[in-house]
Amino acid sequence: MVDGNPKNGADNQENGGPRVSRRGMLGVGAAALAAVGVGGALSACGTSDDVNVPTSQTDPSDAITKANKKVTETMPFSDTTDFADADRGFIEALKPGVIKDDKGKVVWDTDSYGFLQGTCPSSANPSLWRQSQLTVKQGLYEIAPGFYQIRGLDLSNMTLIEGDTGVIVIDPLISNETAAAGLALYRAHRGNKPVTGLIYSHAHVDHFGGSLGVTTREDVAAGKCPVVAPSGFLEHAVAENIYAGTAMARRASYMYGAALPRGEKGQIGAGLGQTNSLGTVSLIDPTINVMKTGEEHVIDGVRMVFQMTPGTEAPSEMNFYFPDRRILCMAENATHTLHNILTLRGALVRDPHVWSKYLTESINIYARQSDIVFSSHHWPIWGTDKIVEYLSTQRDLYGYLNDQTLRMLNQGFVGSEIAEQMQVPPAIEKAWYTHGYYGSVSHNVKAIYQRYMGWFDGNPAHLWEHPPVESAKRHVDAMGGANSVLKTAKKAYDDADYRWAVQLTNYVIFADPNNKKAKDLEASAFEQLGYGAENATWRNFYLSGAYELRNGSFGTPSAANSKGLLAALTVDQAFDAISLYVNGPKAWDTHVVTDWKFSDQQDKVHRAELRNGVLVHYDRWPNDGLPAPDATITLTRGGFIQNMMGGGDMKDAIAKGDIKIDGNPAVLVQIKGVIDKPDPGFNIVTP
Repeated sequence: MVDGNPKNGADNQENGGPRVSRRGMLGVGAAALAAVGVGGALSACGTSDDVNVPTSQTDPSDAITKANKKVTETMPFSDTTDFADADRGFIEALKPGVIKDDKGKVVWDTDSYGFLQGTCPSSANPSLWRQSQLTVKQGLYEIAPGFYQIRGLDLSNMTLIEGDTGVIVIDPLISNETAAAGLALYRAHRGNKPVTGLIYSHAHVDHFGGSLGVTTREDVAAGKCPVVAPSGFLEHAVAENIYAGTAMARRASYMYGAALPRGEKGQIGAGLGQTNSLGTVSLIDPTINVMKTGEEHVIDGVRMVFQMTPGTEAPSEMNFYFPDRRILCMAENATHTLHNILTLRGALVRDPHVWSKYLTESINIYARQSDIVFSSHHWPIWGTDKIVEYLSTQRDLYGYLNDQTLRMLNQGFVGSEIAEQMQVPPAIEKAWYTHGYYGSVSHNVKAIYQRYMGWFDGNPAHLWEHPPVESAKRHVDAMGGANSVLKTAKKAYDDADYRWAVQLTNYVIFADPNNKKAKDLEASAFEQLGYGAENATWRNFYLSGAYELRNGSFGTPSAANSKGLLAALTVDQAFDAISLYVNGPKAWDTHVVTDWKFSDQQDKVHRAELRNGVLVHYDRWPNDGLPAPDATITLTRGGFIQNMMGGGDMKDAIAKGDIKIDGNPAVLVQIKGVIDKPDPGFNIVTP
């Protein structure tokens, strides 16, 4: 049985392999390759002296070439509707398609994707190549009179709506530089209109990070530019981008492939857009928090009705409807791809059941009264009937994955087994916009299992397994040593069983990080898996892993915990973030009580007590009767963030009088001494 499931014998065909839908080719392992007759039994013996391992980037194997060719034969490439819709309303592209910061660093380069205009090579899944040809389109588009979009200048879209006196911006991209370039392109055609409103559809950085590229804190404070966001926006923006920001940013470098070379054997896109920009991230606090569905606001003469959708694509998210224009914005709840239930960079697991229900609500309340639907990624859809079908099919997709995963987990199947068995209904699969370019059926099913059942699959054998390095050493020893394992892995590679090849070589690498043959062989297998992946983030993960195995770590190209995000933290959020960096064992015997007085916040006093390795903190109230602190530190909120989180020179700040200490000054040294610095370049494919 090749990647078959012993619990599901009915799922196997006469040739001994499992049924394989096009979605099975997301990873192009043995299961997918069985469809083109590749795969075979494995054997292991001898040493690795005669193992011929590729030492540089590989070409696509015959198995991958055949698998990718099969995609062109089974999918409706003659349907060019998406290309017509993506081009509709085009006004002008940014020329050249390169955006730099004020120091001359390139933060965005659409022109580097010029190769996508060519025929799909054998090193790319044709379905993903088609998606990238669509997402690489860039410039200013008119989707309706007074409604414009900037596409292809970042991972996300920026939408501009003309009001009575200026223009309202929806979702100002990731970086100030890309947002400013997009706004300048709009103004070159529509005049130098002031920004009279800013709307964040949800709490992901590609929908707020460029806020200071389109407006100023001064205009917002003066009431010239209200900032609208869903309830809970700031809390979740901070939680996602600060608390676990370093780890997420490092993994995002794999997911989006921002450091990979562009090209036919490299990064060709991210499914949702091309990649993430690498400019300056900022965040302006909302001035209007939308609390409930049906809530209406008028900004610069433009009437909007909001639909709250918490727990869908983001913990804090909202759609909005323009009733006077019959136009619906779906934020990121419906795009031209299957989205993520759990993104590969890491996040809270989303709820596909709730997602499905909110899409039903969108259809029944808004879509049937809409002529246009647009989202903050990809291109719009025109026509009421098409809109309803589009949203209904996406709704059915999320609902089906949720319900069928729960059905099978209640039959005793675990996440990995369900992922191998899951078959999407043909009526859903035939639509391009349900394909897994960004999320995938495989990792979404595992996320749904995780949501309901957690990491443990119920088998006591998996309850207390050895961690990766110790497990790898034991696996390698049990299989006869590294040479024997590599022999087996090379046979798996030659048989196009790339999934088994990477599992075996991973054992060798984690048991012996200096084994170059294992690294080269795993890199080669990663490349083959990447070449065949329909899912852009899988491709980027595989090729990023191969790149680092061959060339060393590329770190985190985008800034983790950027100054723009740190500046938006409240005092309480900043202390929360610092508490996560306390080295617990190092701080076991440290007991320090401090009061922090913030001179720019009406002398607000916040108490922090470090004890038992935990930083406990809370606001103090006048005459609360608490014991005296070891020290009281007076400073501004910005000074606190800069010196405790942003790498500022505390001694210099004290010398200048920016920080004043009443009491024992050594307490600051004690606190700083137990705070770890996060590592934005931690290893992923090596221990």
